[in-house]
Amino acid sequence: MSFIKKIWVFLAVTAFLSITAVTAIKLGRFSSERSQARAKDPWASVTRQKSHMDHSRLFQKPFATPQAVTARCLECHPKSADDLMKTAHWTWLSSKTTVAQSGKTVWTGKKNLINNYCISIIGNWASCTQCHAGYGWKDSGFDFTDKNNIDCLVCHDGSGTYAKGKAGMPKPSVDLLAVAKNVASPSRENCGTCHFYGGGGLGVKHGDLDSSLVNAQADLDVHMGKHHFRCTECHKTEHHLVSGKFNSTYDSDMAVQRVTCTDCHAQKPHGSERLNSHTDAVACQTCHIPTYARIVPTKMFWDWSAAGDSGRKENAHEYQKIKGSFKYEQEIIPEYGWFNLQMERYLMGDKFDPAQETQLNAPKGNIRDKTAKIWPFKIHRAVQPYDKKLKHLLPPVTGGEGGYWQEFNWDKALRLGAKESGLEYSGTYGWAKTSMYWPLSHMIAPAAAALKCLDCHTTGSQGSGQGHGRMNWKALGYEGDPLTGGGRRIGGLLEQGARK
Repeated sequence: MSFIKKIWVFLAVTAFLSITAVTAIKLGRFSSERSQARAKDPWASVTRQKSHMDHSRLFQKPFATPQAVTARCLECHPKSADDLMKTAHWTWLSSKTTVAQSGKTVWTGKKNLINNYCISIIGNWASCTQCHAGYGWKDSGFDFTDKNNIDCLVCHDGSGTYAKGKAGMPKPSVDLLAVAKNVASPSRENCGTCHFYGGGGLGVKHGDLDSSLVNAQADLDVHMGKHHFRCTECHKTEHHLVSGKFNSTYDSDMAVQRVTCTDCHAQKPHGSERLNSHTDAVACQTCHIPTYARIVPTKMFWDWSAAGDSGRKENAHEYQKIKGSFKYEQEIIPEYGWFNLQMERYLMGDKFDPAQETQLNAPKGNIRDKTAKIWPFKIHRAVQPYDKKLKHLLPPVTGGEGGYWQEFNWDKALRLGAKESGLEYSGTYGWAKTSMYWPLSHMIAPAAAALKCLDCHTTGSQGSGQGHGRMNWKALGYEGDPLTGGGRRIGGLLEQGARK
């Protein structure tokens, strides 16, 4: 190459690199400006759900089985089955947990954890799996690899007529052809079919999820009421993987994006610096969910030891012979605690102290944990069976042959449950107190109804007490009200300890 050509090549490369650098700077500036714009305008992060394709002409002949509907769906959506079968909606497993006794790491979720509602799905599959995104899970032999057992309709029914029964099968009254002709994008009703009715009834488990959200008013939930959000506009979904798993049974060891307020709102969203100073230690939900179960009551207490009494009058919100006694409440002030979005888990077979209330899913975090914030919780408390000799909780078989609901024999029901779960049972059982934590994120009140300073803080000399109303500052780790004593950063509470 001649000297002149070399010069021209050099000049051309230099010019290209200069243009590339300038472009990169502009793109970086654009990205930064876009991020700032999104922080100022939450709508910049909202993608409205598009209209779903009309499928009415694609299905003409009646379907003999629900699996036949799925087979037709997969003809045009062949990858959807593989995608869905990797999610917790299908596996009912989502979190990796280390077993203390063996040191082994296992996957945990609804499939194998004990709760303090219906206690366990083990041995009770046919009833519990009415909410599974599949067909036919009636025992431990369910085939999780059979794609035709996927229930497409439970999430995509747009007719409003679809309903699931035992083992997740459609109820006999369902017209499968009519439902298939009316498939649509998931609505609040679709999601609510399971999430509003989990635990055996409306509003039983979630204190912030119930049928009042289907046609929510703005003062109940600003996102769903005022702005008419569907669930998937916050719980963004790709390849059937729904974002936002952290509650009583799931964390997110799967590749699940968490849903946070700052997905759309700025970390410091208020016009007041005083309010913005709270966001490092206080979750948005704490101020913006002043109460929960505002319209539909939610179950707060369940005593299984009271079951079996034929002489008691039955009432769905107070007593049932097959389930025991209950306590429901409405318009409830949350309980508060530090939470870093991870939870401890009671695993089946773990030993515990029956003299103490056992937390089945204690939130991780404390005042010294920089990643933790004060969160609002519904805490459900219960009395449930345990092995008096071996000191572990026991999962009974309730429905089906030999189950408690048929024979009202606790010893037999517990023997059957121990066999199904692989646990030891000494033959002597007792009753233990337990609690489960449910982080609250729905029923976001309008800004005007959010908590005010004196809802949490005291004034004057009372600042060393528990607070003016809802906050127990000493239980949270403060010496007194941080209004007078300073927050955890000012008080040096973040400097001394590592994350715990």
